[in-house]
Amino acid sequence: MTVSLWIILSAIILYMIMMLMIGISVADKNKTTSDFFLGGRSLGPFVTAMSAEASDMSGWLLMGLPAVAMMGGLAEASWTAIGLAIGTYLNWLIVAKKLRVYSHKIDAYTLPNFFAKRFGDEKNILTTISAIFIIVFFIPYTASGFAACGKLFSSLFGMDYMLAMIISALVIIIYCTLGGFLAASTTDFMQSIVMTIALFVVVGFGEGMVGGFDKVFANVASLDGFLNVFEGHDVANAVKTSYGALPVASTLAWGLGYFGMPHILLRFMAIGDKNKLKLSRRVASAWVVVSMTIAILIGVVGYSLMNKGVLPAYENGSAAETIIVDIAKYLSKFGWVPAFTGGIILAGILASTMSTADSQLLAAASSVSQNLLQETFRIRFKPKTSVLVARISVVAISIVAIFLARNPNSSVFRIVSFAWAGFGAAFGPLVLFSLFWKRTNKWGALAGMLGGGITVFAWKFVVRTAFQGTVLDFYELLPAFIVSCILIVVVSLLTKKPEQQILDDFEAVKQLKNQ
Repeated sequence: MTVSLWIILSAIILYMIMMLMIGISVADKNKTTSDFFLGGRSLGPFVTAMSAEASDMSGWLLMGLPAVAMMGGLAEASWTAIGLAIGTYLNWLIVAKKLRVYSHKIDAYTLPNFFAKRFGDEKNILTTISAIFIIVFFIPYTASGFAACGKLFSSLFGMDYMLAMIISALVIIIYCTLGGFLAASTTDFMQSIVMTIALFVVVGFGEGMVGGFDKVFANVASLDGFLNVFEGHDVANAVKTSYGALPVASTLAWGLGYFGMPHILLRFMAIGDKNKLKLSRRVASAWVVVSMTIAILIGVVGYSLMNKGVLPAYENGSAAETIIVDIAKYLSKFGWVPAFTGGIILAGILASTMSTADSQLLAAASSVSQNLLQETFRIRFKPKTSVLVARISVVAISIVAIFLARNPNSSVFRIVSFAWAGFGAAFGPLVLFSLFWKRTNKWGALAGMLGGGITVFAWKFVVRTAFQGTVLDFYELLPAFIVSCILIVVVSLLTKKPEQQILDDFEAVKQLKNQ
């Protein structure tokens, strides 16, 4: 390797050592499974806000969104960002505080556990079904994160893909196994800072190379439809595209997914002071808007850099996802300080991937060790043994994820979009109805969860396949979310109302929320 690559590698290694040190420093704080999976409900407002958003955005923010803007114009990128920004804000506004109060009132510290206790499901049917959904969607999702880390090291340093992927996975496994949720949340907070620095450095460098934002926008103004949010421009094929009402609605529907994301909802449950969630909401919403705006700007700047020859001529959006990697490599040509800066940028990409993978890993592990083993199969462990089983679950799931990630050509975006729809439809409506409609019962909850999850599969693999290119060929989250809502209401009204204790808890939470 060249000296510049060694400098880049040193910056990345320094970052990874910091993550490991965080895991080691909080390891002794995990006395119970509640500590391991929810951090003892001790998170501060800033860690709550930034860990939630860092675990949400993943590599999509630094790789996917800039590529969409660069190769297709502002339409799809902007509507996706708007949908996600609205979803983020509403999730913090209407769900966060009530979920924190409710989960504390009924002593629930995982999402399946919350559903079971909220609806008095003594047979743990809701626990089992929701835990299975989490495992089914999160293990491949985690594997895609491991794969992204492996591809980054492999492409940069010429390492063997499997070796690079396993090393990256081991760092995540070690700090998650040692520190649990508290380590994941603290590292996510640090990772959000690294991600932010990377975004600002890249857009600043790119703008400077082009000669100012006036020249940046002048370069793309000649591309018919590029700057129009209701049109678009296919850069690879040099043709104008259209973006009508249905694509807009389908893209905005991404925002609905937030209401059902276990790794985000757990942050709401884990904050120490429920009254600090207002501050968390402001911080999180502002960061999401600013970071996505800069990511889209990077895509616009990237087109000018491609024309100048700084970046290669990308053939399609998938190839353009390396835009930030290529900028970081270009920086390394100008001395050790720019090379170290490039290392920080690449650490930002690594951070965005790791911050999501660690949260998914813990959510999947909690479904195995807590929801299935202890609640469904009623295997009882002593507190120390429970933590040990939780750590073993993390390692076991990681091994499965590493096995699934062995193929370097696996599609990351396809897995992410499908898992997002699955969680959004299976859990999102149920979370909202469980918090805001007293009449919801366990049968309505079960019907809504199953109906939403099954509709995602059916719409994705049956409807969209059969009617490809028609009005029915849109993102599966929207119809599945609607089906889930209808089933929850209809089945709840057709079956017996909840027991009085459940109704009393609901009313008590309403009072506690306002205190």
